[in-house]
Amino acid sequence: MTEHHPVNIVMIEDDEGHARLIEKNIRRAGISNSIRHFTDGTSALHYLFEAPEGPAKNGPALVLLDLNLPDMSGTDILARIKSEGPLRRTPVVVLTTTDDKVEIQRCYDLGCNVYITKPVNYENFADAIRQLGLFLSVIQVPDVDEHA
Repeated sequence: MTEHHPVNIVMIEDDEGHARLIEKNIRRAGISNSIRHFTDGTSALHYLFEAPEGPAKNGPALVLLDLNLPDMSGTDILARIKSEGPLRRTPVVVLTTTDDKVEIQRCYDLGCNVYITKPVNYENFADAIRQLGLFLSVIQVPDVDEHA
């Protein structure tokens, strides 16, 4: 039987204000899992796939992904995570300001598990993240597929 590692939350969000708000409201919902924050796709992908302590080599993760990043599109990151490989079952929650129907469909086609449009209003955004925290407290995350 394999040992269970706690699920690491990997947040890929270039807006520091949004990142702080997301973390604060996840904590408010009672989630104590570690949160690794990345402000660009390059360092996030390196951590996800290459880092010894990262999910591909060290157990389950849940990814919170902004689509608008400075160095690459969040959809490229989503496609990479969901392509054949050890992280393809990793849950990905897209958190973005984009409510374009085509973009939403594209993310689901690529395999995102949840798509949340960031409300512009602070209170609504905080509320959405609190609800996300409650969701995170009950979902089951599959182990990383080491045979991929």
